[in-house]
Amino acid sequence: MKSASTLVSNGSIDYKGRIADKRETGGWKASPYIIVNEVVERFAFFSIAVNMVAYLVGEMHQPLPEAATHVTNWSGAAYVLTLLGAFVADAYLGRFSTIITFSCIYALGMVLLTLSGSIDTLRPPQCATKPCIQASTSQTSFLYCAMTLIALGTGGIKPCVSSFGADQFDESDPIEAQKKYSFFNWFYFAINMGAMFGITLLVYVQVEFGWGWGFGIPAGATFASIFIFVGGRRKYRYQKPMGSAFTRFVQVIVVSLRNHLKGVGVVREGGNLYEVDSKESDICGAAKLPHTQQYRYLDKAAVIIEPDGEKKNRWKICTITQVEEFKSFIRILPVWAATIALSISYAQLSTFFIAQANTMDRNLGPDFKIPAGSVPVFSSFNALIVIPIYEKLAVPFFRARTGHPRGITSLQRIGAGLFVSIFAMVSAAAVERTRRGESSGGSRVSVFWLFPQCFLIGTAEVFSYVGQLEFFYDEATEGTRSISSAVFLSEVGIGSWLSTAAVKMVVRGSGGVKKGWLREDLNESRLDYFYWILTGVNALNFFVYLWVARRYKGRRSEPAAAVELAAGQVHDKGDGIF
Repeated sequence: MKSASTLVSNGSIDYKGRIADKRETGGWKASPYIIVNEVVERFAFFSIAVNMVAYLVGEMHQPLPEAATHVTNWSGAAYVLTLLGAFVADAYLGRFSTIITFSCIYALGMVLLTLSGSIDTLRPPQCATKPCIQASTSQTSFLYCAMTLIALGTGGIKPCVSSFGADQFDESDPIEAQKKYSFFNWFYFAINMGAMFGITLLVYVQVEFGWGWGFGIPAGATFASIFIFVGGRRKYRYQKPMGSAFTRFVQVIVVSLRNHLKGVGVVREGGNLYEVDSKESDICGAAKLPHTQQYRYLDKAAVIIEPDGEKKNRWKICTITQVEEFKSFIRILPVWAATIALSISYAQLSTFFIAQANTMDRNLGPDFKIPAGSVPVFSSFNALIVIPIYEKLAVPFFRARTGHPRGITSLQRIGAGLFVSIFAMVSAAAVERTRRGESSGGSRVSVFWLFPQCFLIGTAEVFSYVGQLEFFYDEATEGTRSISSAVFLSEVGIGSWLSTAAVKMVVRGSGGVKKGWLREDLNESRLDYFYWILTGVNALNFFVYLWVARRYKGRRSEPAAAVELAAGQVHDKGDGIF
């Protein structure tokens, strides 16, 4: 017999459409199935991302700069496509069905990629001496079709899987709410576990046993993960799709602008604003949101002009909840913009860090040589160490002193990551100067010199990534959580594109590929200068972030709004740093 105390209060349902029972669904009973799906997706994605440049150059005979650009653009597109996946999930399919649908698309892309790596006719002939025969249009098109499907699959899975995992915890239950933040930490731990295996085991397989095996193993794992994910369907809690948030956003913009042009004003305290009379809002499955004073211009979309007029057409009048939903989305954008610089630095992990490794001593004993593409494992290995320590030691330590259930706020955690990223690029610049100096003398330094910069960039990611997961989920309304996660993830893609743009500007501004800072021969380049530029960008970005976070006023008060740092105090109405 189910009692009201065991039922969730956030509107989640079980697989039969009934209000979900906490004893039978959700929590850590359901989360492992979700985490496995993400582990495999990252396992497959990273095994491709870190070695695709080598495949395009060695097998498809593309020039190195062209191949690097293609991979960067592909990786960027995969993350920007999360906006599409989020839209489909929130508007039509729901998170569970979206994950299943796009996982199948991902699996199909992996099959095509495996065929490209296995069938000789899908690649140009092997080449011992240059110039090599370029891949034909049909061969290139087949490969790009596979990569497009993988990018599309990633775009559908990524924004939904973390939100779907967080949906398994009832925020109104203090015990489950605390477990939700542990889920975010272990979710990121799982991501790095998958990435670590992808950039070590599979890169080794690709080098030693060929591309067919290197692509075929993650393809098989992808199919297995789909069956495992579906196997947890009886334990999941589901949220119904709530319609297109983008449509609701446009409605608010259009109506507020039209009313502004008509000279419509807002009565102080919002006394002339419209809201439905029902207990719930008219957004399917979403609770009503209280009116706030921020962005009052948008309140004009909900002004009642004709008391007896039509109130069901949202292109003529919006509800307070609809307006507040849009306000909540707008509020997170400055924080999002102030964290993109970290993604530019992170993009170096799969580009110039690997290029550095190629010129270094990678021997591990007399019989084993570390693949250059496996160097990012230093970053993933960091997360496997830092997250358990942070979860088991740091969180209780800070919680005892601040009273905050997470120890520190999500914005403080993001700020810590941005601060560490400055020193990551300082380390990268110093190591590159040493590496270049040694190479000019005819010797090579050990690849383990790259460990500090990889470890620090990994530490920055541990703090900022999980902090952003928490922040964007918490600040999103019930109808925009997938979209908020997608906005956060899209910055990784935008960071990749900005990294490409930065490289092109530096090459053009410093004298070109033959005389500039970034040349074909890394030993003749001044890569350390480029790293110093990124150091300055990160430092400037950190201070911009502090300014944004200091003024941030959240959708709702943090549980520990009085938490203080040495530099100041958290806003009493938000999640700001000071």
